[in-house]
Amino acid sequence: MRFRVKITICMIWLLSLAFGIGGSLLISTSFNNSIAREKESALSSFQHVIGTLQLVNDFSSLPDNSDILNVIEQMEAKGMNDYSAISLSEYDGGTLYSKGNEEIAQLGDAKDNSLTLVTDSSGNRHFKVAGTIEGEPNLRLVISYSIQDIYTSRDEQYSVYVKVFLMTVAIGAALSYLLSYLLTRPLGRLSAATKKIADGDLTYRSRVRTNDEFGALSENFDAMAQKLEENITELRDSMRRQEEFMGSFAHEMKTPMTSIIGYADLLRSQTLSPTEQINAANYIFSEGKRLESLSFKLLDIIVLRKSKLEMKPVSPARIISSTAEYLKPIYDAAGITLQYKCQAGECLMDADLIKSLLVNLLDNARKALDGGGNIYIMSRMLDDGCEMRILDNGPGIPPEALTHLTEAFYRVDKSRSRAQGGVGLGLSLCNDIAKLHGGCLQFQSRVGNGTQVTVELHGGRYEEI
Repeated sequence: MRFRVKITICMIWLLSLAFGIGGSLLISTSFNNSIAREKESALSSFQHVIGTLQLVNDFSSLPDNSDILNVIEQMEAKGMNDYSAISLSEYDGGTLYSKGNEEIAQLGDAKDNSLTLVTDSSGNRHFKVAGTIEGEPNLRLVISYSIQDIYTSRDEQYSVYVKVFLMTVAIGAALSYLLSYLLTRPLGRLSAATKKIADGDLTYRSRVRTNDEFGALSENFDAMAQKLEENITELRDSMRRQEEFMGSFAHEMKTPMTSIIGYADLLRSQTLSPTEQINAANYIFSEGKRLESLSFKLLDIIVLRKSKLEMKPVSPARIISSTAEYLKPIYDAAGITLQYKCQAGECLMDADLIKSLLVNLLDNARKALDGGGNIYIMSRMLDDGCEMRILDNGPGIPPEALTHLTEAFYRVDKSRSRAQGGVGLGLSLCNDIAKLHGGCLQFQSRVGNGTQVTVELHGGRYEEI
């Protein structure tokens, strides 16, 4: 059963219970009050009649009680006959006077000075009152008062009440269903959203715009769905990168291993001249070194991603200057001018990792400058760390390659990088080092105008006290 139907049934039940009890109590209270008033009126009228007749009987000496009968007739002539039946009789004799509904006058035994509820053959109700008129002789008076109008009025009220009750319940059911539909419609949209997402449509959103708990639930649900979509997308990208990594790794392993096996088989199976032997050994050595470099780079990346750094106060300017001075002779021999300009200060970092990052970035810049050129290093202090920039005037990097530079085994120029001994892991390692320091790598380049690499490190600033 749907929730809106449950709400409708509960509303109908509550409405029926409240309206039924309230209406019944109202009609019953009104009826009881009317009966009480009619009873009081009947007793008062009876006492008035019997009092008048008592007075006449005290002074009457007529054996046939003609004075009392005349008084009764006079009372009826004056309209004092609100009763439905009247009967006057002697205790030991017959009836002296009877008028009205004789059935009511004779129905049941009415005790003296008492009021009794009686019902005639037609189903009409009456109050029957009896009393004694003392004198000579003693007389017995019985008067009946019709109260059928009260019962008729009650029945009519009940009839109207039932019609109003049924109409109210029907209108209440329609309104409660409409209201419950409007209230639960956001739940339907949320349910549809869950089914869509479960079916694989991660872009679907409930988008319930209400200023209540359903709106807050929808907003939280959509935020969860957005986060889920991002996580799934990231997971797919990660799986894609992992597959590409495994393919690239297998390819990187295949080339040197093929060379090593081929030249080793050549040395093993054929007689070579000393020069050929040296060349074969050189090929085996160079490819072995490339495999060694590959394994060390992979190990560094794995260790970095599982390690937690111990930051110490270090001067970026000192690291840059010492690294640049160490590499200058090598770069000078390649026709590359290496310059640097650094701002003084200290920040929290791992000096060895930052030096490794700097060496990898400078090595990439060197490989880009085949025919010589200029490399410029700058650093400045930030509020929560430092920033380093490495600029070169090399051939630049195509725009479509900038977003892939930190992916493992990625090379802009694969043939040239492999010929220069690269394995495509340097920038991936640099990116991990920057992330460990709360920073990132940013690349700016235009083909033919060189490249700028910006390293932001937000490990913290160190100030001497």
